Amino acid sequence: MRPLSEFPSSDLASVSHVLTDIDDTMTTDGRLPSTSLRAMEELEAKGVHVIPVTGRPAGWCDHIARMWPVAAVVGENGALYFSYDRSAREMQTWFARAEKATADREALALLADKVLREVPGSALASDQPYRLTDLAVDFCEDVPRLNEVAVGRIVDILTAGGATTKVSSIHVNAWFGEHDKLTTSLRCLQDLFEMDEASAQATVIFSGDSPNDEPMFKFFRNSVGVANVRNFSLRHPPGWVTKSMSAEGFAEMAFAILNAKRNHRNG
Repeated sequence: MRPLSEFPSSDLASVSHVLTDIDDTMTTDGRLPSTSLRAMEELEAKGVHVIPVTGRPAGWCDHIARMWPVAAVVGENGALYFSYDRSAREMQTWFARAEKATADREALALLADKVLREVPGSALASDQPYRLTDLAVDFCEDVPRLNEVAVGRIVDILTAGGATTKVSSIHVNAWFGEHDKLTTSLRCLQDLFEMDEASAQATVIFSGDSPNDEPMFKFFRNSVGVANVRNFSLRHPPGWVTKSMSAEGFAEMAFAILNAKRNHRNG
């Protein structure tokens, strides 16, 4: 990972879209600070489309799409995306497995019961009631932090049950299907902006912090980790890393983009 300060200014100036994880990337200690909102607002004002890409639930995504200065939001680890048309006052939605949603929820509920029985201290994430397609098992957000052995046991149970699993900085997420953050992000960019993969590689930056961001880090040439990404051993780390952690790192990246655009415009 190279320091963000070494990111070529011309590449930063060409950024048209910022895709970004939320938890521990845009937030710090579970809260969204004003610096992150300001960064999103200023990016939007300069024509840079911000799209959060998160494991958080559909209920939150409805709020984010409506209330945040964003173009869209990819939620539940790629199970869906929402985009709110403010002029038409209409929410555009897309789901990866709409026809199998009921069966998936029933199967995940059985797996959740097994995890809670067999892994002491684990709990359903507090946002689970607002999820439509996936399961989130809390290992440190609202419960005392579980050790790596316990987290590994959660992953093993869910994987043995046929679910795709990813470990974030706070949850183990599980779902059925081949979708992930990357596949749905690319679908969202194509549907909303007619952007193909080659264009995405050239003009999109992705920022994140944890193992469930690895498909994005691997795909996007312009991938940036906030400094706390160093807490994880990743097979596919981001190309660049900020000096600051969490929300301050996100703001560091956002204002680097804005400064590069300003300098190239004035140059």
